[in-house]
Amino acid sequence: MQTSPKTQVIPKNKSRSTKPEWVKIVAQYQTPSAAKSWWQVATTVIPYLLLWYLMTLSLAVSYWLTLLLAIPAALFVVRIFVLQHDCGHGSFFKSQKINDRLGMLFSLFTFVPYHYWRRTHAIHHSATGDLEHRGVGDFFTMTVNEYLAASKWGRIKYRLYRNPVTMFFVAPLFVFIIGYRFDFLRRKNWKKERQGLLWTNLALLALALGLMLLVGWREYLLIQLPITYIATGLGAWFFFVQHNFEDAYWDEKPTWDYTVAALHGSSYYKLPKVLQWFTGSIGFHHIHHLSPKIPNYLLEKCHTENPLFQEPPTLTLASSFSTLNLSLWDEEGQKLITFGQLNKMREAGLAPA
Repeated sequence: MQTSPKTQVIPKNKSRSTKPEWVKIVAQYQTPSAAKSWWQVATTVIPYLLLWYLMTLSLAVSYWLTLLLAIPAALFVVRIFVLQHDCGHGSFFKSQKINDRLGMLFSLFTFVPYHYWRRTHAIHHSATGDLEHRGVGDFFTMTVNEYLAASKWGRIKYRLYRNPVTMFFVAPLFVFIIGYRFDFLRRKNWKKERQGLLWTNLALLALALGLMLLVGWREYLLIQLPITYIATGLGAWFFFVQHNFEDAYWDEKPTWDYTVAALHGSSYYKLPKVLQWFTGSIGFHHIHHLSPKIPNYLLEKCHTENPLFQEPPTLTLASSFSTLNLSLWDEEGQKLITFGQLNKMREAGLAPA
């Protein structure tokens, strides 16, 4: 799409020539406001704590009421995670010390070890859409050729992994409650991250034991488990749709390009305003990947004020469900496809039987 220089949209195959322009633009939005950030902390953490307290009271009324309250509580946990996420990028406050301390505090609500996740997430940002660096901080995606070359058991395992029930209803709770308690990457030079992991585990244990003594171990589990189950499932879903859509971008170096990966490999998830608030505007994911230093409350402003960024892959709440079964990267067609589409390709002789 060719327009005037002021309204030029970065095309999927041309980014290097426009890179200086977007670098200058995003720099205008990279300064956080301490007042806005602290306001977000107050209006997120306080309501969550209040809901947690109300859930303890609701147990004496009806557990159905407790489960009902778990839904907004889980949405606040999602928002806390977005704030933790901003801290990890150093975009929430100018002071990295404040970012780190708040990030570690938020980890007690999200169950995500701050320093360890920050390091893995940095890998995700540096390699989004890079076929040579998949599987760290993202949903692993096989190419069609890799899938066809896999053993029967390998295909079965991958299909189970990419099943929506596994990705959104089973795996998230396991990953956040159990998986994040361990150094699963075993990087020898990640000393700070491993120490942070240990301290987070100890702090979570102390917090859980303290709350169990305060409200009872059974009551604690009846409250915390549904909150965490809903929050982790929602978090997995939002992350999935932001990178898994039919016309997503995948490539290999030396042709892989950071700018194209950000603007065409990350979606703009156009959500209703209430969900946009609970998700900290992370639906403007193309802007976030282009410049992780922009605080969440300036992402929409950057998007709306600059036509250069206004034609990313766009998903609505309704259309996003069409991405559920997209599981394989078709290198020939340059798009994500379903297992069903692969079967049709094989029947038509367009892929090995």
